[in-house]
Amino acid sequence: MAKFEHFIWTIHFILLNNEPCFTYDHLIYKIGDRYCIMCRPGYRVNRHCTKSTHTPSCVLCIDSTFLDEPSGKTTCNDCTTCDPGLGLMVKQSCTPSSDTVCGTLEGFYCLDPTKDGCRAAQRHSSCKPGQYISHTGTTSTDTVCSDCPGKTYSDGSLTSCQDSTPHSIVE
Repeated sequence: MAKFEHFIWTIHFILLNNEPCFTYDHLIYKIGDRYCIMCRPGYRVNRHCTKSTHTPSCVLCIDSTFLDEPSGKTTCNDCTTCDPGLGLMVKQSCTPSSDTVCGTLEGFYCLDPTKDGCRAAQRHSSCKPGQYISHTGTTSTDTVCSDCPGKTYSDGSLTSCQDSTPHSIVE
């Protein structure tokens, strides 16, 4: 028990003298009857700790994989793929310590936003002849179409309706 208390005091010292700080339950993981220090973000466990050492062997996540939190995992997560066919593009590339962040392609808006990006997108709606674009679509909203009033007209690509009667030439 004294060895474990020494281990906890060592962890406490590490927490007070290094940034960023993590709580005890996020810094240590249990494997069998042993308590191991988690690998830092971007690294996975290659070999768990032993009874004599609380530090596992950690290796960098490679080949389009990542871990964005301290972990006792032996495998890294696969990086997200941004599929252009679904209206997505890479906004921020995957690194060993962060997943890919996807954004929307031009002409699309996000249907499923994430903290920093988007998981699913849809093409902006097109207005029909007889309608005008009352609100242009953005990366987070669809285009809003409105009907042209009275004797006005739009081919669907305009942001206002035009008079549909011929203009008289004033002399």
